[in-house]
Amino acid sequence: AGAAAEARFISSAKGKGLFATKNIRKGETVFVERPVVSSQFLWNALYNYRACDHCLRALETAEENAQRLLGKSSLLLPYPEQCSIRKDLHQQCPQCQVTYCSAECRQAAWEQYHQVLCLGPSRDDPTHPLNKLQEAWRNMHYPPETSSIMLMARMVATVKQAKDKEWWIKAFSQFCSKTANEEEEIVHKLLGDKFKGQLELLRLLFTEALYDEHLSRWFTPEGFRSLFALVGTNGQGIGTSSLSQWVHACDALDLPMLQREELDAFIDQLYKDIEKESGEFLNCEGSGLYVLQSCCNHSCIPNAETSFPENNFLLHLTALEDIEAGEEICISYLDCCQRERSRHSRNKILRENYLFTCSCPKCLAQADDADVTSDEEEEGEGETDDAELEDEMTDV
Repeated sequence: AGAAAEARFISSAKGKGLFATKNIRKGETVFVERPVVSSQFLWNALYNYRACDHCLRALETAEENAQRLLGKSSLLLPYPEQCSIRKDLHQQCPQCQVTYCSAECRQAAWEQYHQVLCLGPSRDDPTHPLNKLQEAWRNMHYPPETSSIMLMARMVATVKQAKDKEWWIKAFSQFCSKTANEEEEIVHKLLGDKFKGQLELLRLLFTEALYDEHLSRWFTPEGFRSLFALVGTNGQGIGTSSLSQWVHACDALDLPMLQREELDAFIDQLYKDIEKESGEFLNCEGSGLYVLQSCCNHSCIPNAETSFPENNFLLHLTALEDIEAGEEICISYLDCCQRERSRHSRNKILRENYLFTCSCPKCLAQADDADVTSDEEEEGEGETDDAELEDEMTDV
């Protein structure tokens, strides 16, 4: 089909960008994209956010989801038939028992990477190299999570299993890459102060679990660091939730006014109660590498946004404005609150997390503003952590 957007090289400083190939109306879906590779976050999985091991579709019913987030097993949801989860379709890997939402996902995982990563009966053996790698990662990267070592493991396993290894290596190499000192900054950001020692430990465990001579460069200190930086820069957060699917379905119901008001009040209260109990961690969360989405540059006044309305890893890019043919399509790497802050504050976050200074129309218009943050921003300044960045990326 004629794609509505294509990636083009802009400059060596900016790299690639995504451009409209035809006029796109506000509200239109620019494209739907599946990731080259994706993986659920490790703490997220450990805390029983049950998701398909391949496509991250939430596996709990909306009611089970709400009960767990509330810590209240007696909760009943009205209109349970609006829940889209089909437990009769769920399947497990017969060797290691990880769960998939369907036979298709089980098959797709097996054909792409799971043969290499299947733990079989060693699933609960703490001395298995893959389990040691995951444990080490969890001990370095606490929630809020922004990345996973298993995304990199799936990249290696994909190449190991592939008949055409060069095709996959090339597919991974098209993601934006960084210079050595930029890579160092990104890894530092992901691993914190002790990053050099931690990185070396991870590399040794990664090598023990996955070494492959076709990919020997990925296992050298430089190659491992750049693999890490690739995932750190290009990884797109993915969020899925059977509860939010149920809410969307309920919103679409045609109800008499009184029932509509009752249902809306019930849902509002439910979310307030869940927030008290579980805070901001509502979704099954992971990250993935998307070829087209990774070409989207940032703007503080974006004309498009990403979302996951199908409750799985399929990314929808939707136009927030009318976009003319030839115009660049930009998303925001900042959440709504961060976008309202001063130019100085916005760029501080972008430099720290994405290593660039923004020159979008909004930033250029505010270029003469004083380089200080206003008082109320000063207080929040220390709190701009990855959680907020991730939220924007994983909104379901």
